[in-house]
Amino acid sequence: MQNTHTFSKATQWLFYSICAYFLMNGAQLWETALMVPAWTAAPPSSLIVFQKPYALDFKVFWIVMHSLHEIIFIVALCYNWKIKKRRNLMVAVFLAHLGIRIWTLIYFAPTLMEFQRLPHNDTVDLILKEKAAQWRHLNDLRVALFFVLNFLLIPGLKIKEKDDE
Repeated sequence: MQNTHTFSKATQWLFYSICAYFLMNGAQLWETALMVPAWTAAPPSSLIVFQKPYALDFKVFWIVMHSLHEIIFIVALCYNWKIKKRRNLMVAVFLAHLGIRIWTLIYFAPTLMEFQRLPHNDTVDLILKEKAAQWRHLNDLRVALFFVLNFLLIPGLKIKEKDDE
């Protein structure tokens, strides 16, 4: 007696997409819990983490991570396209995800790069500290939204796979 169940390609790819999202969520959580508090603590003094020779720069990591996740998500969407309820869920989540990514490209990335370009100084600038705190709080919201979007995909695994077009 065989005790295994074979899932369709549509279900497998949706699962892969959720897993890729969880990997990204984990990296976001790690960065938000450990790195962001360090560099936002007391700029420009705390910006030493961005200075050479040991400067932290996660740009390449995030470009690769988001690209892989979004490619997997699009492949999953293609496999699930004929499953109307899954398609609708996935399109809604993907559009919301893209909205957050656009917010990232318009606000978070440029602001972070601005902080990274600032020279280290042993003083604390209260205006910079306030700007960093705002970035940190908005980043907390952004990370939470990415988590919510991923969790919204999980019930999609239970949607029946009949062709209901």
